[in-house]
Amino acid sequence: MIKKIIFGFALLNMSLTLAQTDTISTKIPFDGMDLTWINGQNRQKKFPLTFKDSEGQTILTGVTYLDTYYNYNFANPTDNTQTISSTIGRHNEFTLNLASIGVETNYKNIIGRLWLQYGQMASIIQDVDGSVNHGRNTSINNLKYIREASAGYHFDVAHGLNVEMGIFMSYIGLESYITQENWSYQRSMVCDFTPFYFSGARVQFYPTKKFKTELWLLNGWQSYNSSSDGIGVGNSNYYRPSENLQLVANFYYGKDTQNPDEFGNQSNRIRFHHDNSIVARYYKKLTSKGISQAALSINSHYGFQSNNDANDVVKASENFMYGTSIANRIWFKQNKLALTLRGDYLTNQSVVNGVNTSPYLAFSPAVSGTIPNGFETAIANDEKLKLLQFTTTFDIMPSDFVTFRLEYGYRNSNIPYFTSSSGTTSPSGYVNGPIGSSPWMAQLQKNEHRLTLAVNFRL
Repeated sequence: MIKKIIFGFALLNMSLTLAQTDTISTKIPFDGMDLTWINGQNRQKKFPLTFKDSEGQTILTGVTYLDTYYNYNFANPTDNTQTISSTIGRHNEFTLNLASIGVETNYKNIIGRLWLQYGQMASIIQDVDGSVNHGRNTSINNLKYIREASAGYHFDVAHGLNVEMGIFMSYIGLESYITQENWSYQRSMVCDFTPFYFSGARVQFYPTKKFKTELWLLNGWQSYNSSSDGIGVGNSNYYRPSENLQLVANFYYGKDTQNPDEFGNQSNRIRFHHDNSIVARYYKKLTSKGISQAALSINSHYGFQSNNDANDVVKASENFMYGTSIANRIWFKQNKLALTLRGDYLTNQSVVNGVNTSPYLAFSPAVSGTIPNGFETAIANDEKLKLLQFTTTFDIMPSDFVTFRLEYGYRNSNIPYFTSSSGTTSPSGYVNGPIGSSPWMAQLQKNEHRLTLAVNFRL
């Protein structure tokens, strides 16, 4: 009799355990929420390249993406180079910006992801990664064609716990590396000046249906390898109380600048960066042939560098950036059309050992020649870089897989910062072109006007 009772309790305990496991495993974070409208999120609702096993469970999801554009800069630079952008690199040309294919899996709790990439945007962003020069046995060519690659495992804890290691797309900033996911083609200035990828490990935890937090251990700030003797730390938090509101807060801390001291020791400069955003949908009527949705996005950043070494005095009060981007988007005709208006402001400065140098975070105009150009002269005169940007973007979206985009962009700087008709390469416009008997310098200007037509698809 006692054995029967014990056996009965064992069966009861086993059934409760299985029931609990089943309950936990079916908990899906943000379940039932339509998040496709959010700035920086994929708007796909269906994934045609999905492969399932005989039981109907998804084994692999294939992904293909192609982004192309034609950009016209009204300065008409002779070298056809668009400057100060990680999105747009060419002028008056049809350009393959990004071609990418990949596979993802969450089969039986296994996490696997491999995205390959090719195109102009990868050259703008990845080719400047100087961390590959720290030591040997590494090369930019080994890594730049991998957009994202990771391996990990999903644990059925709360609403999910994921542990992964590899190369990831960045969590810093609101907008995505994939331009189709953003409300505008040219990213906001605050997002354009912050990382797009990290190498490291991450833990994603979903304690509730509406909240996600991530902890990152990273090689450095937008780097494949490490430029110092320390590991960076990051944290990302998403709270979605409803499908109409998203709150985000991200943080980064690390020693990753490539500024060795006079003895060759790695820099001890500390970098801190924080961004937060609010994305709110304040109107929704998806069946309307007039206005079908309307939403507002606000993304703000603050970051600094500091160091107390005698040979590298860097004060946070003199080495910082802050900025804000505000965008409003209105969808029409059952989300087939959309209009986005966006305005940005950003300031960035860097003073090292009492000398004002090129801003530590912003793009360099990348000019040739030995004579100081307008940008360098202004920095030497202790002027701080301040930028304004305004974009108007009109989208035609016949399906969730295709976007036709027309965008007008205006930017202004308090010091010469943008390319002029003379370009930023050489008098002839070609790399290593003749520069004549006198040193040549690019003539920069304070304003920029451009018009961009982009077409992309994603499956």
